[in-house]
Amino acid sequence: MRSRRSLLLGPARLCFRLLLLLGYRRRCPPLLRNLALRWRYGKVCLRSLLYNSFGGSDTAIDSAFEPVYWLVDNVIRWFGVVFVALVIVLTSSIVAIAYLCVLPLILHTYSVPRICWHFVYSHWNLILIVFHYYQAITTPPGYPPQAKTDLATVSICKKCIYPKPARTHHCSICNRCVLKMDHHCPWMNNCVGHYNHRYFFSFCFFMTLGCVYCSFGSWDMFREAYAALETYHQTPPPAFSFRERMTHKSLVYLWFLCSSVALALGALTVWHAVLISRGETSIERHINRKERHRLTLKGKVFRNPYNYGCLNNWKVFLGVNTRRHWLTRVLLPSSHLPYGNGMTWDPPPYVTRAPDSVLAV
Repeated sequence: MRSRRSLLLGPARLCFRLLLLLGYRRRCPPLLRNLALRWRYGKVCLRSLLYNSFGGSDTAIDSAFEPVYWLVDNVIRWFGVVFVALVIVLTSSIVAIAYLCVLPLILHTYSVPRICWHFVYSHWNLILIVFHYYQAITTPPGYPPQAKTDLATVSICKKCIYPKPARTHHCSICNRCVLKMDHHCPWMNNCVGHYNHRYFFSFCFFMTLGCVYCSFGSWDMFREAYAALETYHQTPPPAFSFRERMTHKSLVYLWFLCSSVALALGALTVWHAVLISRGETSIERHINRKERHRLTLKGKVFRNPYNYGCLNNWKVFLGVNTRRHWLTRVLLPSSHLPYGNGMTWDPPPYVTRAPDSVLAV
């Protein structure tokens, strides 16, 4: 079949090329010359429609993986409620085990001052976890206005076709632009942006502290419960009651769950703490890395214009203006708004200098 097609198409291609060559000459018939000119004009039009100055390997990869991105976005969008329910169920199970299994053992073995310390710290940590998680999932991250305004914008969103302020990025899952977008968190079913970034980080931090506290605090109980579990299959079986068996399994479940969450969530918390110290978000981290590499090739130095120094970055992020705010706004539940409106990024009044820098947005 291929040989027959080549025999039929070969002479046609040769005649077409001869037609084009004759079209370039002035002595050829006007009809042939017009056909050649129209063919050249059609190729130019086709190339102009497909031409993209921003095209490259990244664009080709994004286009190839567009169906995968669409599938992931829709799965995360529809399963966001399931992830939130899973967080609530797992956290509630740990709290229930702590009250039903751990607390009775503590009351019989620990001294009164130690019991008071555990009671105060555990409830303080639990209140902060619940408060920040509720605020993170219910607080909108902040969206740029879609009406015409006098605010300075750096580009136009290719998805929304609306002006996009600095540090604003489009979320394909929420299908809209988000101010100072960090990422879309499926465990919150919400974007992490300008107005709820502090709640997200505080939840991760205090949840990590709570998991570490439960893992270390229940280590001795876990060893005894695990040793008891290994004796269940002995003959004759040990004389454990149903309540004791459930207590053993619950303590093992508590320790493994808290330890695994402490490792995973702790690593995420450390990563975000590094980004906050540098005045960056997760998206800006990748953008700044590319911009730093581009300027390095030109012999220039890249500086982040939103980096005010490690301590000042934390003050801006946490909304700390005075020393008292470290207690009232960091160690206690607080619903104060972040600094700025998320669309203009003027330095705070306590930042003495604003570095002259360039940032790719």
